[in-house]
This record gives sequence, structure tokens and C-alpha cells, in this order.
Amino acid sequence: MTQIYLIRHGIAVERNEDIKDETRPLTDKGRQKTTEIGQKLGEMGVKFDIILSSPLVRAWETAEILQKAKLSEKISEFAPLAPGGSLQAWVNWWLNSCYNKDEHSLALVGHQPDLGEWAELLIWGSSRDKITVKKAGIIGLTLPQTVTPIGQGELFLLTSPKWLL
Repeated sequence: MTQIYLIRHGIAVERNEDIKDETRPLTDKGRQKTTEIGQKLGEMGVKFDIILSSPLVRAWETAEILQKAKLSEKISEFAPLAPGGSLQAWVNWWLNSCYNKDEHSLALVGHQPDLGEWAELLIWGSSRDKITVKKAGIIGLTLPQTVTPIGQGELFLLTSPKWLL
């Protein structure tokens, strides 16, 4: 069984014409809230075998904060977590990396609406535009050891940072 935590990046600098979207960093408030979320997850005993992150700065900074909270020793950039990325690319990675392990826990740090859509595909097998995750929010899914996790996931957590803090 695999537990995945789909984690949206923290609050980032607003979009503007002076900064490219992919280089927008977290704000001070975003770093603070994300740090608090990481500490809370640690208090709850959450640990990840690996944190995979979108290459965009705000997601990578979020992943680094989670790593600093000692939620995982491993962190890796994963391009399919960038906006518009491919769930199938992640499924292929999962099948090659985690499929034959008895238990595995990982965090995927990315963006909305993609994380909500990925959760829907993993739970229902289709996108329904119903699941939304707030900035620094978390979706937790359990995936059984099947050939494909699409439509096989079980939701165990859908929370905003406000609820955790």
C-alpha cells in the first residue's frame, strides 16, 4: 500500500509582469505557514520516503521546508508536477519505484488545479472538477498495490492549512 500526500505550495508572491511565473517565491507568510504545517505533520508522525516537487520555485521552496521539518531525508525535482504535468508520468514513476514495496509514503508538491485533478483521477478514474486544495493544503490518498492506481485510490485526508493550524 502506498500513501501519497498531494501538497499545494505555500502562499507565493502575486503574479506580475516583473517576475516570471516559474520564479515566483513564497512570501514570508507563505514560508511561515508552510513551516507550521511541516511541524504539525511531524507532530502527527507523518514521514515521507521521498518528497517529489514541481520545479517551480514556490513548490521547491515548500518541499525544502517540509524536508527541514524532518518529514523526509530525500527530495527530488519531478517535472510532471509543474502546471499541466502528466499524471501518467507519475504513475510510470510509481510503478518503477514503489509498486513492489509493502508500504511506501511520499509527498507530491505541486499546483492547483492539477493536484485536485490528479486526486480525482486516482479516486474516481475521471476528472470532475470538484476537489480543490488551498495553498499549503493537503490531499491524502491510499493506493493499493494494483497494476494501475487510476480509479483505485482512497481519500483519507483533504484539509486546508487553517484546519491543521
